[in-house]
Amino acid sequence: MIPSCLNLQLTPLFPSPFLSVNRLSLLPSSTFPAFAAKSRRLAFAATKAPSISTMAAEQENAGNLKRKLAKLFQLSLEATVPGEPDIEPLVAACTAKFGDYQCNNAMGLWSKIKGRPGIEFRGPPAVGQAIMKNLPQSEMIESCSVAGPGFVNVVLSKNWMAQNIQKMLVDGIETWAPKLSIKRAVVDFSSPNIAKEMHVGHLRSTIIGDTLASMLEFSNVEVLRRNHVGDWGTQFGMLIEFLFEKFPNFEDVNETAIGDLQAFYKESKQRFDVDAEFKDRAQKAVVRLQSGEQLYRKAWAQICEISRREFDQVYQRLGVHLEEKGESFYNPYIPGVIEALTNQGLVEESKGARVIFIEGINIPLIVVKSDGGYNYASTDMTALWYRLTEEKAEWIIYVTDVGQQQHFDMFFKAAKRAGWLPADDRQYPKASHVGFGLVLGEDGKRFRTRSTEVVRLADLLDEAKTRSKAALIERGKAAEWTEEELEQTAEAVGYGAVKYADLKNNRLTNYTFDFDQMLNDKGNTAVYLLYAHARICSIIRKSGKDMGELKKVSIQFS
Repeated sequence: MIPSCLNLQLTPLFPSPFLSVNRLSLLPSSTFPAFAAKSRRLAFAATKAPSISTMAAEQENAGNLKRKLAKLFQLSLEATVPGEPDIEPLVAACTAKFGDYQCNNAMGLWSKIKGRPGIEFRGPPAVGQAIMKNLPQSEMIESCSVAGPGFVNVVLSKNWMAQNIQKMLVDGIETWAPKLSIKRAVVDFSSPNIAKEMHVGHLRSTIIGDTLASMLEFSNVEVLRRNHVGDWGTQFGMLIEFLFEKFPNFEDVNETAIGDLQAFYKESKQRFDVDAEFKDRAQKAVVRLQSGEQLYRKAWAQICEISRREFDQVYQRLGVHLEEKGESFYNPYIPGVIEALTNQGLVEESKGARVIFIEGINIPLIVVKSDGGYNYASTDMTALWYRLTEEKAEWIIYVTDVGQQQHFDMFFKAAKRAGWLPADDRQYPKASHVGFGLVLGEDGKRFRTRSTEVVRLADLLDEAKTRSKAALIERGKAAEWTEEELEQTAEAVGYGAVKYADLKNNRLTNYTFDFDQMLNDKGNTAVYLLYAHARICSIIRKSGKDMGELKKVSIQFS
């Protein structure tokens, strides 16, 4: 068993606003008769005003210090510059020597108001002084000061913090959870492609998406954790035909026989590119698969199942839980969704394709290709409709790299034109793209192996565990623990280090993957936090005290 002092999940203790930190069942072989009624209902629902609740209705909570401070600074800004529209408080944590939090509005506000009649301020510092003067009195604030070009620094009251920590001990940590006005959300994350191995590029989506889902669940929101795998498309004709050729009795084939699924994919792709006869058979195989021929469906399901087992091994190591609903799940619904959008007048013909034009964007959103086939936009529009209409989700969050931002902007705007989403992004139901930067190597380029291959996620986790185990042995733990304890602790520390290193970095920027820094036992690392937790557990054990007694004592900060 893993030592209890290290058996904890690396999830945020005090959640901040969520976005400040983006199954494979066989399909029916015939047409989808139930969709006709759903299509009519979709067309009707799209013409009605959506049922909307606002984020302003969200309740306050004790733990969201940043939001509580923002409300106070909002009142101060309104008093400092009466009648000035759209001033959003810019509140952030600051360097410890200046205080706990900081309001950074002075410079931006000065650039808007300087030169206006009646404005008496003589620069950002004066604006900062006025913001501080107009800040309402609050028991949570001990002192304020102005630094530099008008930064208003806030020191939190030690008494207030002690009282609230005491309250948390008595009432439970869940009382600090942000209280949202929604009941159900979908978080779409990870989403690897079938027949391709998960690589380091899936790392950030998987970790960030899992964390966002956990934070929403912490706030008592029902979260549908969706793995939108790439399990449909023309590449499956190539894979199925190659499977038939290499393994005539394919039903008896397992992942051991196929070996490296990534290599299997590459080999089939090479045949497809150079062998015209094989390419013709592969293209016909796609038609047979999509028309529902049983043999081709079985082969498709076999390939998907092998991939799924490999994905699940990675998810198990990371402690991540998702429900798979891939592209194939939504495929039968696409014609009805396109028909409904066409009936609304949103879909137009352009260069042989069927598209939706988006205001302010030069290129249209293609929903049916010129050859009559569907694409990512077709599937994504349909998945969004399904999640809103059938699954009754009020917030759909997509976690992908920032390079896909324009795609999401376009299809969100198309959904607003269709009436599926409100025009105001502050209202529910809503869809959000949570983008993230790339994982880089020490050379500043995309993280790859020496042979320029993308780093397999399984290999990366193996390396994290190996290095973690070596560090534990160096500390003499091999003499203290059983081999099982050593293995499990190496996994907890190694995998935790990888997850924490991703989450501590700015979500939107690229970051350099560095094992030495991740596994350092000093500084802002998972290893340091885990050992700090272990030391706390040791103190508790040696004290002989019942921690429940803490609820009865008075907490004070010196």
